[in-house]
Amino acid sequence: MLGLGNMGQALARAFLAHGHPTTVWNRSPEKGDALVAAGATRAASVADAVVGADLVIVCVVDYVVARQLLEPAADALRGRTVVNLTADTPDAARELAGWAAGHGIDYLDGSIMTPTVTIDTPDAVLIYSGPAGLHQRHAATLAALGGAQHHLGTDPGRAAAYDVALLDFFWTAVSGLTHAFALAKAEGIDGADLAPLAEGLATLLRDSVAEHGERLDAGRYDADVAGLGTIAAGLEHVVAASERRDLDSTVQRAALAQLHRAVAAGHGDDDVSVLSATLLAEREVASRA
Repeated sequence: MLGLGNMGQALARAFLAHGHPTTVWNRSPEKGDALVAAGATRAASVADAVVGADLVIVCVVDYVVARQLLEPAADALRGRTVVNLTADTPDAARELAGWAAGHGIDYLDGSIMTPTVTIDTPDAVLIYSGPAGLHQRHAATLAALGGAQHHLGTDPGRAAAYDVALLDFFWTAVSGLTHAFALAKAEGIDGADLAPLAEGLATLLRDSVAEHGERLDAGRYDADVAGLGTIAAGLEHVVAASERRDLDSTVQRAALAQLHRAVAAGHGDDDVSVLSATLLAEREVASRA
């Protein structure tokens, strides 16, 4: 186990709890103290850590750090499997997979889609991409991490692509949540009073996810609830109220600008799912420019 931040420690504890002999390494060795007390072996270097290990798990801050750890140990890693559970971009994952292949290292990329506290519980969700046979070979060991584990395909960047898309959804939604509570508070509404109604909207958003994906895949954007023109009018009110209370509205103005571009392109009566299609269309135009 390379990397003993909060998540790396949780992963190592899970392997130990399921009886897997586990060697740990971290730049700050003291982060491994509790794991060593629980039965882990501490290594003095990355190369020392991977000697004798069939499976090497990496969980650090990004792929720049991951490569800084792995590249000097390339000879020691040859013939072993690296499962990189570090978060980064799809292209970074593909580049690291290419480096690994060039050094005779088996490589799976992965992402952890749930918080640290879910590791080794039924609530954990981990996703992987890379050779299917390689994932199958180590599936029983990786099962120690708990919950639902999914192999998404052979493209090594696919897990990272899921990861960034889902993080995009989550953190953009959280941004809206934080702004909504600030706007309510600025208008004299307590958070506890807003929360029950906000939870209802969160349920509505959850229930619309599958439909949004289906509409995008089918190219069907006829609005059965509200068209973009109506949605834009509502968001204009949000921006106006926010700025009246001197709240930053950068994110809301960006969302409104996206709506205005789609309406100007003739989608004023279409469902909100058409925004995904217009973003893709704008990308195509930009790529040809």
